[in-house]
Amino acid sequence: MTLDVMHFNVGTLAKYTGGQVYYYPSFQSGIHGEKLRHELARDLTRETAWEAVMRIRCGKGIRFTSYHGNFMLRSTDLLALPAVDCDKAYAMQLSFEETLLTNQTVYFQVALLYTASCGERRIRVHTAAAPVVADLGAMYRLADTSAIVSLLCRLAIEKTLTNKLEDARNSLQLRIVKALREYRNLYAVQHQLGARMIYPESLKFLCLYGLALSKSVPLKGGYADAQLDERRAAGFTMMALPVKKLLKLLYPSLIRIDEFLLKPSAQTDDFKNIVKRLPLVAESLDSRGLYIYDDGFRFVIWFGRMLSPDIARNLLGPDFAAELSRVMLSKHDNEMSRRLMGILKKLRESDPSYYQLSYLVRQGEQPREGLLLLVNLHEDQMGSTGGYIDWIMQIHRQVQQNA
Repeated sequence: MTLDVMHFNVGTLAKYTGGQVYYYPSFQSGIHGEKLRHELARDLTRETAWEAVMRIRCGKGIRFTSYHGNFMLRSTDLLALPAVDCDKAYAMQLSFEETLLTNQTVYFQVALLYTASCGERRIRVHTAAAPVVADLGAMYRLADTSAIVSLLCRLAIEKTLTNKLEDARNSLQLRIVKALREYRNLYAVQHQLGARMIYPESLKFLCLYGLALSKSVPLKGGYADAQLDERRAAGFTMMALPVKKLLKLLYPSLIRIDEFLLKPSAQTDDFKNIVKRLPLVAESLDSRGLYIYDDGFRFVIWFGRMLSPDIARNLLGPDFAAELSRVMLSKHDNEMSRRLMGILKKLRESDPSYYQLSYLVRQGEQPREGLLLLVNLHEDQMGSTGGYIDWIMQIHRQVQQNA
């Protein structure tokens, strides 16, 4: 059985049993062993609900029309979940059964009937109330970009299963265009908009996440731009990710750390308060710096070509001048090394659902630098794939058409 067929079968099994897919390409125990131990332990020890069924109800005038995630749909509103835990999320679409809602509030209720690990049969119920507004502008102002991106991601990945990758990307872009065009039309009469692009503050990052999603492994390029098993594994993973984890995967953190490591009084606990995330563009990378790229699944540690040799020696030991593809990061007997390992530990502890392995790359080492980092600088143009400016201009032109 070929690897891609195995991935399809394993992924399908995970989908309909409420599970998830873990991907260890070219597995080597010396490299992937710690990651496997951590993720297996997490899988076996996290709080899990067994043999669960979930039903979602909503108030009069609306209904749920589709469900997305890892589960088996037993009826129109009943989801079978052999296992459910805190590392999973599900998305739903709703539609209006009535043209005009007369209530001021709409209610949603999720009921989960499950067996706890102690053997008790339990039920957990969550009820939420959402206000109904008459002003479409108010709805836009209260829009939740995170939830929107989570749903768009699942819809796009599902579309890749039956359509071309380009069709999935175009469908994603069209949904964003329709949303922004409707918002523009709200204000086109009373304001002289001209050629300006407008959007509500709540959706200011929607286009950026849309671009990142179109460049993600399940959707990017053509079928030759990513290995089939890698593409499928990423798709199965993203279909199950919670919103916060998904957003980090789509637009990872890029942080400069050499300045922090050189501060004599810096404490690891202060790291997140001192450093700031950088835009995912090549201009963010200073050849004199040391950076961590963190997408929640791996660390890429980028050594600038002109980084101080003392820093590299403290962090890498006698291998500091070697080709970094042959070097594994480990703790050395100096304060700078201990501080870096402490930073990585803190980042891992902030989200224990996956274990990030560290990949080292030096500026100019090709193709390693391109594959590990440069291709993930989403706001830059890469090959035939446009950057953020191109993406925004393309969306802007489409929004203006028939606006």
